[in-house]
Amino acid sequence: MVEKSLVLVGLMGAGKTTVGRRLAAALELPFADADQEIEAAAGCSISEFFERHGEEEFRNGERRVIARLLDGPVCVLSTGGGAFMDPETRQKIKETGISIWLRAELDLLMERVSRRPTRPLLKQDDPRKVMERLMNERYPVYAEADIIVDTGEGPHEAVVAKIIQALKER
Repeated sequence: MVEKSLVLVGLMGAGKTTVGRRLAAALELPFADADQEIEAAAGCSISEFFERHGEEEFRNGERRVIARLLDGPVCVLSTGGGAFMDPETRQKIKETGISIWLRAELDLLMERVSRRPTRPLLKQDDPRKVMERLMNERYPVYAEADIIVDTGEGPHEAVVAKIIQALKER
C-alpha cells in the first residue's frame, strides 16, 4: 500500500512522534524520528545544539539528515516543526515522500508542549505568543502537505485511522 515514505509535519506538540510510531506499527514500516537522528549525529540534544550553533546551523543539519532518511528504505518519518518550512527539505519530501500535516488547535498544542520544557523556540519569550506566531507563519506552508489530518483530544489511534483512510483514498 505504501510505496513512498510517509513524512509527518506540523508544529511541536501536534503528535508527530507518537502518531508516527503507531502509524509505522500499523503499516509494518520502520519508524524514524528526524530529531532523534539529528541528536545522534550531533552528539548532543537539540536544545544544546541550538545554544552552541544557532538555529541556522541546526536547520542545515536537519536538511541533511532528512534527505539521508528519505533516500533510505520506505519508512514513517517524524520531522521537527520547522523542517517543512525549509524549501529544499519541502521539495525533497514532495519528490520522495507523502507529506502528512498533523493540524492541531492552539490550546491543545500548548497543553502538550507544556509537559516538555525542552523546546528551544519556546524558551525565548511568552510560549503562547511564540506558538501563535509559529502557527501564523507555518500553517500556510504546512497546508501544502499531501494529506491534512486534524488531531484532537481523542486517542492517537483515531488519528492513525484517519491517515490510513486518507492514504487509501489517494
